[in-house]
Amino acid sequence: MQVDYVIVGLGLAGISFCEQLRHNNKTFVVFDDSSQKSSVVAGGLYNPVVLKRFTPVWKGDEQLSMALEQYKNLEDLLKITLDYKVPVYRKFASVEEQNNWFTASDKPKLAKYLSNTIIPNRNKAINAEFGFGEVLHTGRIDVNKLIKSYKTFLEYHNAIIRASFDYSALNIEAQSLTYKNITAKHVVFSEGFGVTKNPFFKNLPLSPTKGELLTIYAPELKIDFVLKGPVFLIPIGNDLYIVGATYELNDLTNETTEKGKTKLLQGLESIVSCPYKIIKHVAGIRPTVRDRRPLVGRHEVHDNMYLLNGLGTRGVMIGPYVAKQLYEFIEHDKALEKEMSLSRLS
Repeated sequence: MQVDYVIVGLGLAGISFCEQLRHNNKTFVVFDDSSQKSSVVAGGLYNPVVLKRFTPVWKGDEQLSMALEQYKNLEDLLKITLDYKVPVYRKFASVEEQNNWFTASDKPKLAKYLSNTIIPNRNKAINAEFGFGEVLHTGRIDVNKLIKSYKTFLEYHNAIIRASFDYSALNIEAQSLTYKNITAKHVVFSEGFGVTKNPFFKNLPLSPTKGELLTIYAPELKIDFVLKGPVFLIPIGNDLYIVGATYELNDLTNETTEKGKTKLLQGLESIVSCPYKIIKHVAGIRPTVRDRRPLVGRHEVHDNMYLLNGLGTRGVMIGPYVAKQLYEFIEHDKALEKEMSLSRLS
């Protein structure tokens, strides 16, 4: 098999890079063993505001524009619905938080995303005496459906190998590389937390965090918006809601824990006062970086080897943006932005 690219890993980063290749008529094959769960357990929200501090997301305008275009294209390609437009309501804990919200909503980079109207709480199942602030231009991507459908699409086109990548079998030459029976021009590693086992990219400034999510059934809750309080509460239909997420630095396994569940339930019960039933509990490791910026670029020795990683907690939004940057860097020698480039580490 001869292709332009070998891609290792098919989470949000890998899919975004595949889409760049597809739209530019490049051939590729993907290796994926489903070992990384960060994208699979993602809540899937796209939200251009950091709600803890009421500040804009880095490159939020550019990220959002590219992300919405990509997911619309994927919906057309896969003939499925992925993008569910849903507002995000930030629960206020005090009058001071309300005032901070109004101050933030006057800032040029936030004005179009933060409504300057306080929404009163009229839902008896929610504890929110100070009401909510609404974030505009938000939504949820069904990441599980996306990954499952995209893998099926690649299988149909014989473009995916469901197996672990054997680094020792990769032979790198100046103008090409070979892997078993595959010859390619470039290899891109988009493995998420799995990069910690990659011998070609060591000593990366990763600060991975484990995240746990619950899915609950709460027929009396009846909300059609994402509620952000101590936890996120995300409606996914049929009276089901995702509750997330935890941030654990020490236990870096994909196993769920009672500690994580307890923390999520404590946050949940501080904002809702209705019966619920736990339906599912999942965990995964986010490839977060110490400076909260992606890790994108070329290997320091091998000119045809690249990294696309470090999307952290906002992979839904940032994935398409960094994938395009990497593609333009490889194919057109367009410089990567310093804030995401691996060159910032040297």
